[in-house]
Amino acid sequence: MAKPHYIGIDGVIGVGKTTLATILAERLHADLRLEEVEENPFLSKFYSDMRAYAFQTQLFFLLSRYRQQSELTQRSLFAEKVVSDYIFAKDRIFAYINLNDDELMLYEKIVEILEKNIISPDIVIYLQASTDVLMERIHKRGRPFEKNMPRDYIDTLNRAYNHFFFHYDDTPLIIVNTDSLDLPRSEGDIEKLIEMLETHTKGTIYYSGGIG
Repeated sequence: MAKPHYIGIDGVIGVGKTTLATILAERLHADLRLEEVEENPFLSKFYSDMRAYAFQTQLFFLLSRYRQQSELTQRSLFAEKVVSDYIFAKDRIFAYINLNDDELMLYEKIVEILEKNIISPDIVIYLQASTDVLMERIHKRGRPFEKNMPRDYIDTLNRAYNHFFFHYDDTPLIIVNTDSLDLPRSEGDIEKLIEMLETHTKGTIYYSGGIG
């Protein structure tokens, strides 16, 4: 069986996507693609007034994600491995939470054009955590624009992510419960995830850790 060349990692804000993506890219000698979050000029304004800045924030992220992901279509994924800390398909999760009906209609017209040029990952890891754990991690990392992150928003986002990935079937999927995982310090769990990446070929499997 051919090993995956394009690995996508996703999950709610603060769950540890970038940390895991960085570890896997180093271990697998892969090209690391990180989402451009702090570059969004509307993000801090969005967290202060979500209704007023939802569409601008969403559109910036959509076009940024499209630019990054479309670069993958212009190169050979068979030449080197790629690990990304997000997948393009998750853009709709935020859109359907944050946009009103008129904004969604325009958003859908745009995204339907863009997504035709996007390559799907060979396999996806969905990092899952409880809302309480997510809030703790968000607070711990201390990003200024996340300082006043509403718990209700993270809880809504968490439930939307769970719904999305529990129905996801575009690629093989590994769902990892991270509530009790400290991936940077768990060599055993990293080794197990790499093994799963190299052997899982269809459907969804679950992992909750606890190795070494």
